[in-house]
Amino acid sequence: MCGVFGVRGIPEAAQLVYLGLYALQHRGQESAGIVSVDASGQTHTQRHMGLVQEIFSPERLINLPGDLAIGHTRYSTTGSSAISNAQPCLVNYHAGPLALAHNGNLTNAAELREDLVRTGSIFQSTSDSEVLVHLIARSEARRPEDQVLDALERVEGAYSLVMTIGRALYAVVDPRGFRPLFLGRLGDGFIVASETCAFDIIGATVVRELEPGEWLRIDDDGIFEFPRLAERPHRRCVFELIYFSRPDSVIFGQSVDRARRDLGRRLAVEHPAPGADCVFSVPDSANAMALGYAEESGVKLEHGLIRNHYVGRTFISPGQSTRTEKARIKFNPVKDVVVGKSVVIVDDSLVRGTTSRSLIRMIRQAGARKIHLRIASPPITGPCYYGIDTPTRAELIAASHSVGEIQAHLEVDSLGYLSLDGVYEAVSGGRSGFCDACFSGDYPTQIPERDRAHEPSEISVVGAR
Repeated sequence: MCGVFGVRGIPEAAQLVYLGLYALQHRGQESAGIVSVDASGQTHTQRHMGLVQEIFSPERLINLPGDLAIGHTRYSTTGSSAISNAQPCLVNYHAGPLALAHNGNLTNAAELREDLVRTGSIFQSTSDSEVLVHLIARSEARRPEDQVLDALERVEGAYSLVMTIGRALYAVVDPRGFRPLFLGRLGDGFIVASETCAFDIIGATVVRELEPGEWLRIDDDGIFEFPRLAERPHRRCVFELIYFSRPDSVIFGQSVDRARRDLGRRLAVEHPAPGADCVFSVPDSANAMALGYAEESGVKLEHGLIRNHYVGRTFISPGQSTRTEKARIKFNPVKDVVVGKSVVIVDDSLVRGTTSRSLIRMIRQAGARKIHLRIASPPITGPCYYGIDTPTRAELIAASHSVGEIQAHLEVDSLGYLSLDGVYEAVSGGRSGFCDACFSGDYPTQIPERDRAHEPSEISVVGAR
């Protein structure tokens, strides 16, 4: 999962991209970058490891002139955590410098990469996004747009892209529409962003969400819409609504905050906790879910856990050791809230297990009498190949253990997961048009051959969260 942001037709565009990336920091904390294009068509770039506010000092932003710029904040799925994989990618191209920022994951990238290397391509990174750049460059079509189309017709999986070619800005969404991408307006200029919350920070107006298969060019003449990419069944990622997107965003036509409240309400219906004294969330992504649970159940909502906001999101940290280390300092229970109480803890998901186990022990040590853990999504039993870092079943606690076994492992008095039917009762639009493969095993594309043989591991080697 990554955040992408683009600006066309506004002076000092990089300043706006910086603010947009700041609003999209939750989508990736590994690295960030901006490429700007000035009036002469010359590109300027800054790409570094770390958080947006740490990277883009005023001095660096001054060195990114122009009214055209794109940016990216990275959470790695394909490719290691290294500066060579930071985006946007930038290459010299016959039609002008080409810069590309990618949110998603290409499921056939490994096979395409092998073919490209065999025929002479030299890669500078291990990112799947560079495969797209090579495919564009190798196309025999004449026009840049036709070369892009050639490349897109060869890749499979999830991609929401912002690109620059020369002085034009492009925005593309894959035919299944896994990841969100929005078009906005600010004065006489245009904005493209992964989420609507990134428009709010700069005062831009949302024009619309790009539909699956849609791609646009924005230049001096305005917006040009290309014919849609070859149609596929729509598969919006339902986990965007459960966890990844910010609650103040509107994606896939619905409020993220409202969807999460409704998930909490459904959870309270399916898994009540009779005799509970209070309910609280694992902050921050489960806050609205705990509120919905409290509203539906009548159990008092409390702030039982305090989050250290100087620690990032453990689920999207690039490595297991980093996730575990952050989990130890991320939360602290409020003893006056939990001591002697029967508490309901609401979380958005349970992926690997050890962060939750450490958290439960902390709350127990703080004096909780009983602990009822409620998860506002179904058990995650399969990896995601479309942009979420769960690369093998071996990392997923629910892939090889029953709910009862997980309850015992976590040392909670009860454990309840929201059913998949409950998810779709809470999410407007129902099951049609969503991808839920991590819960159901119903993958909308062919999964990589090398991953089919991976078997789940024992509970003792399950990773974090």
